Amino acid sequence: MGSSKKTIDTTASFIIPKMISIQKATVKDIPQIQNIARSTWPIAFKNILSSNQLEYMLELMYATDTLHTQIAGKEIVFWLAMLNDSISGFMAFEPDLKLRDKIKIHKLYIDPTAQGKGIGRIFLKKLEEYGRSNSFEKLTLNVNKYNHSAIKFYTKQGFKKIEDVIIPIGKGYVMDDYVFTKNI
Repeated sequence: MGSSKKTIDTTASFIIPKMISIQKATVKDIPQIQNIARSTWPIAFKNILSSNQLEYMLELMYATDTLHTQIAGKEIVFWLAMLNDSISGFMAFEPDLKLRDKIKIHKLYIDPTAQGKGIGRIFLKKLEEYGRSNSFEKLTLNVNKYNHSAIKFYTKQGFKKIEDVIIPIGKGYVMDDYVFTKNI
């Protein structure tokens, strides 16, 4: 029994008031993605992760080769938030093209200088629009159990906690997360 894989256009650009636009990332955007991760993670995880775990995870998840494979591939989509022609945040997500039941958000980070401008909400709104227009049922994501500001943000956006997970990531480190979901 053969399976035909349907593709979805993830290249659409969205322009939002306040000079914020959302566009698909390319491999040329990798250095800016890495810079945002390096400026955001120490703030977001300063009281949650040890400096050694933080550095390990940044190297694991944001190595140039890793990002290149993800961005150039078809499985994970990266979108950038442009604020006044400058990259101010990114989101990475994985549409489940086989089942069409969910879109998994892997990353959503906003540069500290651009936080509070509604970029995170805009990313989620556009992802919901994308999901609805492509017949997906829900959004899902993991969030660190101790990242109270992220938990508050996602809860305010309508996400609900559905389970606790502990995910080994190597070198004795784990991700101690909640799984959140939202119907779209």
